[in-house]
Amino acid sequence: MQFTQGLHRARQQQPEAIATICNGRQRSFQELHERVARLAGALRARGIARGDTIAILALNSDRHLEFYLAGAWLGARVNPINFRWSAAEIVYALQDSGSVALFIDDTFLPHLETVQTECRDLRFYVHCGDGDCPPDLLSHDALIADGEAVDDVNAGGDEIFGVFYTGGTTGKPKGVLLSHLNICSAALDLLAEGAFPEDAVGLHAAPMFHLADMMQVTCLLLRGGTHIMLPAFRPDAVLELIAEHRITDLLLVPAMLQALVDSPDCAGADTSSVQRIYYGASPAAEALLNRVMTTIPTASLTQVYGMTEMSAIITVLPPTMHLPEQRHLGRLRSGGRGTYHVQVRVVDRDGRECPRGEVGEVIVTGPTVMQGYLNKPEATAEAVRDGWMHTGDLGYMDEGGYVFIVDRAKDMIISGGENIYSVEVENAVASHPAVAACAVYGVPSDEWGESVHVSVVLKPDQSLDVDALQTHCRECIAGYKLPRSMDILDELPVSGAGKVLKNELRKARWAYRERAVH
Repeated sequence: MQFTQGLHRARQQQPEAIATICNGRQRSFQELHERVARLAGALRARGIARGDTIAILALNSDRHLEFYLAGAWLGARVNPINFRWSAAEIVYALQDSGSVALFIDDTFLPHLETVQTECRDLRFYVHCGDGDCPPDLLSHDALIADGEAVDDVNAGGDEIFGVFYTGGTTGKPKGVLLSHLNICSAALDLLAEGAFPEDAVGLHAAPMFHLADMMQVTCLLLRGGTHIMLPAFRPDAVLELIAEHRITDLLLVPAMLQALVDSPDCAGADTSSVQRIYYGASPAAEALLNRVMTTIPTASLTQVYGMTEMSAIITVLPPTMHLPEQRHLGRLRSGGRGTYHVQVRVVDRDGRECPRGEVGEVIVTGPTVMQGYLNKPEATAEAVRDGWMHTGDLGYMDEGGYVFIVDRAKDMIISGGENIYSVEVENAVASHPAVAACAVYGVPSDEWGESVHVSVVLKPDQSLDVDALQTHCRECIAGYKLPRSMDILDELPVSGAGKVLKNELRKARWAYRERAVH
């Protein structure tokens, strides 16, 4: 299996079919194939070799897709940078991955000076935006125009396709190494579940750096479907593109779904082309799903539960379980059943499989299990044991194999589809001079699924409000990780061993929610 397979297949079978539409540009699969071969040739001419890592910091675009394909074409590793990160986090990912080239668009040029100063391993920079190319950068389109096409090296199987950074419990992101086999196996699982059929027209509204959208990228490539790129999510822009291009497939996190159905433009918009909506990455209330089905009645809904370390897919909740006549089964609150390549178990602390209905840790195995964490052998050994990925999620399985996630053992918060680890935020909060102790955890949010909350114990004679705390934390963590709410306690509840009892802090806020975290 290789990431470029879908492009070769589409070029052979339907060369003139539309491959990409972005900002007024439209390219066929024949054109995309030629551009990728030339971009790969230009990168090779500048020293990029098999096994090197190349990074991209950019909004969604057709050039983003060309970057992924050209990297795979050369057997290089791609490193899509989370554009919501702070400059310090961006620098860390570039340094940790050993990236040797960076593609960057106009939006993120303000970070360039910091990156150039801190990241000495970067050999060159490629401007992949629509504005004028800065004088000290290479132009993406000029590289293609001047490049000499080279043959695909046919990298595949267990070769590393990319390093995808996820939150780190030690305060630093972890680079998840995913192979071509990992990525393609996960995409084939989603295709087998009925996603993205042959005539699919998919919208990239979720960020393309995110592994969830990578599944859409890979599925559409394998199917020979059309990619429509929206630089950044806006409900009005999504609705306009649906009507203009007759989009059939949408992949959105619940916060985006909420914004879409809340948009004043939604009621009068022509969404009749939408046939399938895929969602996941954070909790979705049943009321939201009902609104989506009422507002866009032509669309079936599919939920995907997964994690970066499993190439994004573990279980799938099919459209049938979203129908009113199936609601009595209670499975709309589940994450679905293990998909085709994935074995799922729920085990107790001793690794024994739990009886159906009993809560334990969800562990999974299959060809989608990551190759490991980059530069973190101990973390890899802890996460993957005897071939089984230990998710850190607590849940149970019913008699039909449906998995219900009830909590996260690793205290990860998922807000708007983004993974936020509490320890990372706690490190930032604790560095404030007024803070004696703190505990960070997720609380319910109708807009984001969860939002970041912090309980703080102050030092004597100190005061603090959430605005001041956010200003302080913004210097060391990304904006989406900032605490959105805060309470001040005399002391934190702790166990006999001195561990903060976050379950006690969470309990009052989650007790009456209809749906647990997953």
